[in-house]
Amino acid sequence: MLFDLTDLRLIIQIAELKSLTRAAERMHLSLAAASNRVKEMESRFGVRLLYRENKGVQLSPAGETLLAHAQQFMQQVERMKCDMQEYNNGIKGHIRIYANTTAVTEFMPEVLGDFLARNPHVNVSLEERLNQDIVRAVHEGTADIGIVAGISQAPGLEFLNFATDRLVLVTAPDHPLAGSGPTSFASTLEYEHIGLHEGSTLQHFLNRIVEEHGQQLKVRIHVRSFEAMCRMIVAKVGIGILPQSAASRYAKTMELSMVELLEPWTVRERSVVVQKMGKLPQYARELVDFICTRAPEGVSAVGVDRTSEEKY
Repeated sequence: MLFDLTDLRLIIQIAELKSLTRAAERMHLSLAAASNRVKEMESRFGVRLLYRENKGVQLSPAGETLLAHAQQFMQQVERMKCDMQEYNNGIKGHIRIYANTTAVTEFMPEVLGDFLARNPHVNVSLEERLNQDIVRAVHEGTADIGIVAGISQAPGLEFLNFATDRLVLVTAPDHPLAGSGPTSFASTLEYEHIGLHEGSTLQHFLNRIVEEHGQQLKVRIHVRSFEAMCRMIVAKVGIGILPQSAASRYAKTMELSMVELLEPWTVRERSVVVQKMGKLPQYARELVDFICTRAPEGVSAVGVDRTSEEKY
């Protein structure tokens, strides 16, 4: 064989740690054994896989190619182990979903509640990730289905646009910006904001916007959910930028004021992203249909393009 699973795990660890020594330690191998494994792979493939540098090691272009295949291969191995184990528990299918903050916290619980009630033999894992990480995970096969906002194409992937939302400014009713009419995002920066946790898609997006304009967002406090943001806004701790769908939902039970933002980037297209719809198991295609036909309250549903040709 050209390699075994230990070889592939070693390459993945080397790429992550940038160190053959640390990779060997994590793999519970001696440094000599790890080095020999790399040399044997280089001999078998006839290419150099590592560049040894003063600060560690760096994968060569051939090594990067091997890494991509190793990651996909190991992901498939883990998925196989997980899927086969689930048969012992009566589960006949497993769907892995990576989604942005709004999807995870606002509408996927209801969608999954309906779907899983109708599909008792299907199991689902749902994880919150940044948009770019979601697209990469679907491309690499780590996730079966991704849910993103503001991204409509990527090479080799299919996107199903299912709804349009917009970001709005949310304040307490007596805040100076509450009755000002449509305003610019820049005009909000003099006030203290309530932010989501740093790992959230929305907070990452807003941080990037202010950095691109050489400005700074005054975040008074970070919280874990849109509900917590709204409670802090009601308590006059600060103002916040939220999807209109989420703000409308919490405005039913809280004293909140929503102000339109003038920037075009506030309009956010929501899309499901997959490698190929036709290659998904039937139960996964049914879940995509559930997502696309159940646009959350407070957003405008748009037509779903079922042809979904690949975007290049």
